[in-house]
Formats: sequence, structure tokens, C-alpha cells
Amino acid sequence: MQKRIVSKRNVSEIEKIICNQCGEEIPMISGRPAAGVCSIRQVWGYGSDKDGEVHEIDLCEKCYDEWTAGFAVRVFDL
Repeated sequence: MQKRIVSKRNVSEIEKIICNQCGEEIPMISGRPAAGVCSIRQVWGYGSDKDGEVHEIDLCEKCYDEWTAGFAVRVFDL
């Protein structure tokens, strides 16, 4: 979950990122994450029960590793 603020230049900037799984705040330095973070933005379309919904998820690296460890198909580096 990203908390944004609008700067004096009228630009949206990320103020903080909270891991949706564990609730820990991901440290920020100069407006950028100081640690690994996985951000997912899914816009649900036709044929889905969530048609028109937008879901945004942020995971710290530890929670990402725990989540992907349970995948039937392993996550590979490309």
C-alpha cells in the first residue's frame, strides 16, 4: 500500500510504502524504497467478478519470498 502526497510542484510523490501482508513500513530514501519491494497493480476487466476494480498490492521482500515459495511454478530470474 503506497501513501502518496502532492508536492508543492503539484506532483504526486510516494510518502511511504506499507507491506500489505505483514504491515511493516518499507524504508524510503529520497522518495525511493531503500529495500526490496514488489508492487502489483491489477485492473480487472470483462469476465471477472471484479470487473472495473483496481487492486494495488505492495509486498516487502520477506513476504514476497514467503508468498512465491508456495507457487506450483517457480519464479525464475529472466
